[in-house]
Amino acid sequence: MDGWFSQRDDLGPAKVVEVFEPGIGLRGALVVDNVSRGPAIGGLRMASDVSLEECARLARAMTLKNSAAGLPHGGAKSVIAGDPRMPLADKERLIRTFAHALRNESDYIFGPDMGTDEACMAWVKDEIGGRAAGLPEVIGGIPLDEVGATGWGLAHCAEVAAPVAGLALKGARVALQGFGAVGKHAARFLAERGALLVAASDSKGTLLDAKGIDIPALCALKEAGKSVLDHARGEKRGADAILDADCDLWIPAARPDVVREDNAERLRAKLVLQGANIPFTPGAEKALAARGVTVVPDFIANAGGVICAAMEYRGATRSQAFEVIAEKIRANTAAVLRESRTRGVLPREAALELAASRVRKAMRLRRFAML
Repeated sequence: MDGWFSQRDDLGPAKVVEVFEPGIGLRGALVVDNVSRGPAIGGLRMASDVSLEECARLARAMTLKNSAAGLPHGGAKSVIAGDPRMPLADKERLIRTFAHALRNESDYIFGPDMGTDEACMAWVKDEIGGRAAGLPEVIGGIPLDEVGATGWGLAHCAEVAAPVAGLALKGARVALQGFGAVGKHAARFLAERGALLVAASDSKGTLLDAKGIDIPALCALKEAGKSVLDHARGEKRGADAILDADCDLWIPAARPDVVREDNAERLRAKLVLQGANIPFTPGAEKALAARGVTVVPDFIANAGGVICAAMEYRGATRSQAFEVIAEKIRANTAAVLRESRTRGVLPREAALELAASRVRKAMRLRRFAML
């Protein structure tokens, strides 16, 4: 942990809280990166291999994402180590205990993330009396996984970015690494715009079909707890084969660091929209840029979920949230790609300057740079 703190910079982190409850096997952490723009909002992630370092990197991504989206929120992330497929009663106990331990952390608003959903946010709200977004509709929320806010934003990002990358979205071949809450909705919204899903993967393997995958059938399989490999049609290969998919648009929608310097050359797409947070290493993005691949960074492309959560937190309706998601993501995608082309820098570099400058301006208006 000492090594990680040596990487602290002028933006943060503002606060790190570790939570242990050995009696029930709870090990978790909260990283509040920056609150100069307002209380930090960021998802609760549950996975067996989460770490404090990953939590901190994701918290920074949320600072940049909320800033780029113009939201009155800072960035944070929380994690619990554990298999999210554990018995539901055990999962509820871990999440409730974790939320209770953070009941006084008023700088942090919980949201759903990988391994958690709207039911988990309902447990958090019930446990601490608020500070949760992405709630079930029956208690006034906009369930992010159900409505597909992140996927909706990705579709609008694609509409703006495709012409810049020399693509027509209608007829574009799409590959999705991760066919979960983000991936399935991205596939659906892109198909409505004429794109063709030709590859999809999950933890079990990759499904390939150059003629196009039946998206409703694949969604039904996943909702039944099955794998993309259980689809009736298509070629079935290992999970890593998604990297080699013959496609125009590649969307990572799963774990961090799936594309690295050692495998970036396998991608065959012209355009990448980062549907997951920190899915590429910096070296991988540079290697792809050298080949002329356009990569729209995570905190621009996948901001639909947090925009929706922030609006729900303030009482907005689903239609209002979706309208704002489309507006903000289209504007930010256009601005970042325009700046990238004009100055000859990576899209991520242009996006970082946009988001970080807004955070630093907000910090200068506060009594203390870090609270």
